[in-house]
Amino acid sequence: MKKQVLVISTVAVALGALALAAAGHSSPQAATQGQKPKPAPPPMKAAPMTSPELFDGLMGGKINLSDYRGKVVLVVNTASQCGYTGQYAGLETLWKSRQRDGLVIVGVPSNDFGGQEPGSAAEIKKFCELNYGVTFPMAAKYTVRGTGAHPFYRHAIRVLGEKAEPKWNFHKILIGKDGRPIASFASSVTPQSAELGEAITRALSATSK
Repeated sequence: MKKQVLVISTVAVALGALALAAAGHSSPQAATQGQKPKPAPPPMKAAPMTSPELFDGLMGGKINLSDYRGKVVLVVNTASQCGYTGQYAGLETLWKSRQRDGLVIVGVPSNDFGGQEPGSAAEIKKFCELNYGVTFPMAAKYTVRGTGAHPFYRHAIRVLGEKAEPKWNFHKILIGKDGRPIASFASSVTPQSAELGEAITRALSATSK
């Protein structure tokens, strides 16, 4: 009788061991049954594209030249410590006198020439407002010449040729109602000059495309 009990116990232990072994070697498919699938990782964000028409604003926000389609835009690279800095006053006068006609002026501070715009955005804003009462849109500080120039300036050169590349502060580029650069003016051409005034008048009189 004892031998029979011993045999039965041995068989039971062996069967239990086999069951544990089978459980330990269950397939991955069986192990994952009943579990919720992991959510897919979020898609990677595309790198932002730089547009010839898009500038960061001096104190935040954006200046998008495409928003001015149907108007005439004068883009001027500016500096606070230049012999031409007094043109800020003329640009403000021009802006106020022809804004209703459809003229927009955009200032683009740059430290490219003689290091004459070393200040921070806040310092540039304060200087322009206190000394010249500037109210026209001002972009953030940018490089305006060479391979590192803002895409707007590289685009202007492709359209107008090398004359469109600024040689000094207060170089001016005129954009027509269709958003294309149509003329450029050297730093010495003042905001009140007949040359610039006539070009603006022609551009304002042109039919929008």
